[in-house]
Amino acid sequence: MVSVRAQNQINQLEATWIRGCTLIEVDPMPSVPDLLQGVQSADRASLGRAITLIESILPEHRELAQELLAELLPHSGSAHRVGITGVPGVGKSTFIETLGKTLTRRGHRVAVLTVDPTSSKTGGSIMGDKTRMASLANDPSAFVRPSPTAGELGGVNRMTRETILLCEAAGFDVVLVETVGVGQSETVVADMVDFFLVLMLPGAGDELQGIKKGILELADMIAVNKADGDNAQAAAAAAREYEVALHLTAPSSPLWSPPVLTCAGLTGAGVEELWAQVEDHRRLLSDAGELERRREEQSVRWMWSMLDDRLIEALRNHPTVKSLLAKMESEVRSGQTTPVSAVDQLIETFLDN
Repeated sequence: MVSVRAQNQINQLEATWIRGCTLIEVDPMPSVPDLLQGVQSADRASLGRAITLIESILPEHRELAQELLAELLPHSGSAHRVGITGVPGVGKSTFIETLGKTLTRRGHRVAVLTVDPTSSKTGGSIMGDKTRMASLANDPSAFVRPSPTAGELGGVNRMTRETILLCEAAGFDVVLVETVGVGQSETVVADMVDFFLVLMLPGAGDELQGIKKGILELADMIAVNKADGDNAQAAAAAAREYEVALHLTAPSSPLWSPPVLTCAGLTGAGVEELWAQVEDHRRLLSDAGELERRREEQSVRWMWSMLDDRLIEALRNHPTVKSLLAKMESEVRSGQTTPVSAVDQLIETFLDN
């Protein structure tokens, strides 16, 4: 039995919760013309609402999002898109904040699209990148947007590509995309940016053995971070090992040999030199027409990727298919039917109904 004192505390908590709930007002989604005007005038609140709209899974929001993107598409495409990945603990957030502040001091407008680790059960973000990049988030020339991965392959939200377009239409001329960890998912990020930077730690050794060859093949540059103080000598040695490893892989472009640099995100050492190389890369590929071709190919691959997603979504939500799924899964588990036969039956059901 609950004591009177405990019941009073419960009542107080309930009253506090109710009062808190009554203070929460859900703003209606602005109209497409309002969002269009807000994004093009670089209004942060409008940009945030526009991103929320394209991230929505509601069919009516998806239709509005595509209408907005169609209007903004002619105003996008001018930004320098840079993907940044690295092993856990490499200091990506500190490095990105230092790089972002360096660029805004030089007159750039920088958008940072960071991808939080996301709970596979709840789909909610575990950490907020605005708290990890507080100084950059408060910079009037910067925009930091954390996006949950929703458990998707690539460690990056499937709408990040469209978010890039929105940021470009809002006048940001540099877009940095941070990914989660290092793995096969990084190919998704590399396929939406102009330059792919891989951050590594001093003391290559075990790291070099653990990193996948495919990641090195995606890299347009490797930067050994935390190369300050007592780590400076180890960072230089690690850089030499990575240079050797890169010689054994095919570069992402025949026009560019990926350099290996050292830097320190905490102190800013080497960051200016690193960005100079990023700009050299863009200049070289732009002059040769490769940057434009690369973006065209990325857009086509994006189309096919979205088509795959939509078809899977339609298949899973098809009423007749949904009624068969549990039965097919059970028969595959028990060995009554093969996975191939189950797939054939599900697709046949989908196409015939």
